[in-house]
Amino acid sequence: MARAANARDRRATGRAHAEFHRALRPQTEDSGYTVLGIRPCRRIFSLESMNPTRYKRSFRRNPFRNRCVLLVLLLGLASAVPAVSPSDPADTRTQDLFLDVASAVGLDFLHFNGMSGEHYYCEMVGGGAALFDYDNDGDLDIFLVQGNILGPGKTMKDMLFPPKGSLPVRARLYRNDLDTTSHQLEFTDVTEQSRINAQGYGMGVAAADIDNDGWIDLYMTNFGSNQMWRNRGDGTFVEITQASGTNDSRWSVSAAFVDYDRDGWLDLFVGNYVNFSFTNRKRCFAGSGAEDYCGPLAYEPVPNRLFHNRKDGTFEDVTAESQVGREFNGALGVVSADFNGDGWLDVYVANDQRANDLWINQRNGTFKNEALLAGCAFNKDGIPESSMGVDAGDFDNDGDEDLLVTNLKGEKITLYMNDGKGWFEDRSFEANLAIASKPFTGFGTGFFDFDNDGWLDIVTANGEVRTIEGLARAKDPYPLHQRKQLFRNLGNGRYEEISSRAGTAFELSEVGRGVSFGDVDNDGDVDLLIANNNGPARLLLNQSGNRQHWIGLRMVGRTVNRDMLGSRLAITLPHGQTLWRRVHSDGSYGSSSDPRVLVGIGKATRVSIVRAYWASGHVEEWKDLQSNCYQTLREGTGVLRTAR
Repeated sequence: MARAANARDRRATGRAHAEFHRALRPQTEDSGYTVLGIRPCRRIFSLESMNPTRYKRSFRRNPFRNRCVLLVLLLGLASAVPAVSPSDPADTRTQDLFLDVASAVGLDFLHFNGMSGEHYYCEMVGGGAALFDYDNDGDLDIFLVQGNILGPGKTMKDMLFPPKGSLPVRARLYRNDLDTTSHQLEFTDVTEQSRINAQGYGMGVAAADIDNDGWIDLYMTNFGSNQMWRNRGDGTFVEITQASGTNDSRWSVSAAFVDYDRDGWLDLFVGNYVNFSFTNRKRCFAGSGAEDYCGPLAYEPVPNRLFHNRKDGTFEDVTAESQVGREFNGALGVVSADFNGDGWLDVYVANDQRANDLWINQRNGTFKNEALLAGCAFNKDGIPESSMGVDAGDFDNDGDEDLLVTNLKGEKITLYMNDGKGWFEDRSFEANLAIASKPFTGFGTGFFDFDNDGWLDIVTANGEVRTIEGLARAKDPYPLHQRKQLFRNLGNGRYEEISSRAGTAFELSEVGRGVSFGDVDNDGDVDLLIANNNGPARLLLNQSGNRQHWIGLRMVGRTVNRDMLGSRLAITLPHGQTLWRRVHSDGSYGSSSDPRVLVGIGKATRVSIVRAYWASGHVEEWKDLQSNCYQTLREGTGVLRTAR
């Protein structure tokens, strides 16, 4: 009965969405990604909240009036073209900037961490999520990492929170069945059909095309042996962990695909955490005297791994040769970018309560850890922080990759500002992030432009790792939960927290972990997929971003239809301002995001120049690109500039 009722609700929601979008539909449409110049862009506009109840009520009362109002709004949008600048705060003061639609669209995932009262260290660290287009139909599908029973001899009868839903407990793949005409959003659990049988104790996931066949593959990190799943291109996956040579039996959390040698094939960096096992488990206690979770310093860290792609579906472990195994400090977050501007990809590793690592590419197959010299190993006081989530992006629009790191309660969000040459300064207090974030333990995080004003905002999924005493005294069964935070970029080097205006989803107190970023409904703004430890997944649809103009770009290879991760884009607007963005799916925490580049351009209606600094070293550009649509740019089809 409940399942039928949910299906009826989804159909009603879909009809309301369809009616709304028919009112907005332009004269010219196209069915998906196109190579620039072959077919026109697909234009998508959405100016109101996707609250299905409001849609149905509004259109039933007066559908003609609503269409007229929307037409006036669209005409108003097209008439003004000032420079990109931070949006007026009034533009973001709506009731719900984000709307959680997970249950309404069929995303019924509930994370299970296998806790039995033993306080096993790994049970509160997972898990992650991925937004990726596994079936190449132009919309983002969802992969969610799952835990399992923990401890020798433990059974479901020992679990404090037994899993709900179908068994066995395993990671889940949900297909996005987005209707490209009506914009009805619905997900279908296709785990069984996909043949992904991931029943290990999952931590995180990285998604990318490892064999250049045009289909995105999955690498799943575990407490235990990791797993590589190759996409067969027919809706199914096959495990090739041993055959590909990418197994790691140690505790891995985050991983990143990065073409570190610029040979056109993606290599794999795996961040490993600490040497915890059931046999070496230590007992730790809270201030109240009750048993609690230990911290990372109770265990020795284990080395990270670097796997080089042999171009035949297999990888070679080059950890020793590349020298990334020389220093290791307990990795939780991993992100790759060109931090010193030399055209080669580097790797930054967020370590828990130990110095962070900045592996600078030496362009000869080796790396050198320059974090201490570069100013991003410790905070401004020279103290290591409990770093979990991480991202890289140009928050101040000066053309270089800055760093964002989330940390433990009592520390802060740390924002490292890049001077353009790979030297960093902790600007957390100056950016107005430190005080607001100190009461929270942050995990998944990322730079993203939620309001499409051209300035990168910040979101964090928060949740403690040790017992919150106030919640424990109130007999809370899982006393680790905290609310999420949203920070708006003011465009002057400072942020303001606007969590109270972000919507009811940001008021929920949960144990947040991974965050994935991507335009799930292809409407021109970035949505959020949040993975909660021992809780439900949240799919937060952006309700305000596409009130301003945007351009969506998918950057693919010269001869393969693969996202060219690590490439940088300089987007120049008609008034001369240039915005810098990066093609990537890594960062956050144990999660993978949409590799498409979605750039908010404010009130500008077109883009004068897009210059691509490809991961291969080639540089080329395209001129006069349309706004408010997605386009595919292929390496080798633009005007070639000087290679790096």
